[in-house]
Amino acid sequence: MSLTTLDARTALVLIDLQRGIVGLPAVPHSGEEVVSRAARLADAFRSHGAPVVLVRVTAAADGADRVPGRTETRQRNATPPPGWDTIVDELSGHPEDILVTKRNWGAFHGTDLDLQLRRRGITQIVLGGVATSIGVESTARAAHEHGYHVTLATDAMSDVDPEAHRNSIERIFPRLGESGTTAEVIDLLAATRG
Repeated sequence: MSLTTLDARTALVLIDLQRGIVGLPAVPHSGEEVVSRAARLADAFRSHGAPVVLVRVTAAADGADRVPGRTETRQRNATPPPGWDTIVDELSGHPEDILVTKRNWGAFHGTDLDLQLRRRGITQIVLGGVATSIGVESTARAAHEHGYHVTLATDAMSDVDPEAHRNSIERIFPRLGESGTTAEVIDLLAATRG
């Protein structure tokens, strides 16, 4: 479904736009392009007094807090470089932003994201970030299950797997909410808040 409206109480939620992730090779948009568009969205939300939530993923250096369970994909055991979980400079430095730290794919489970949104009366979220099929999709699914209206800024997200990105955009997201470009979200935000 194409973008039709933004609720009066809408927040921007950006997933894993941190130093150790945005440098990964991503498609169809580079990490730099995603960060640039996310920064434009964040500036627009801030200028309209709407909340910006920056979600980062982290893990203990020894892997002690790694999500348990068997998978067919080999789990990485390498120690990440220092600062890998630091939000990129283009988005950091705004004390009014809400910082959420997660240790899972999605931003709801095991965090205070839902509490932070509900305290502010938020009824809708606009999502962007990396990776489309993992952190963004997991968060979109949980937001939908929590009763939020979900909007996906599809040009402000990317993935390391082009097929996984396409599947999320074409098959999953239309079932969870509305999609639009960064420019469409900003235009609609200005129209509803202007």
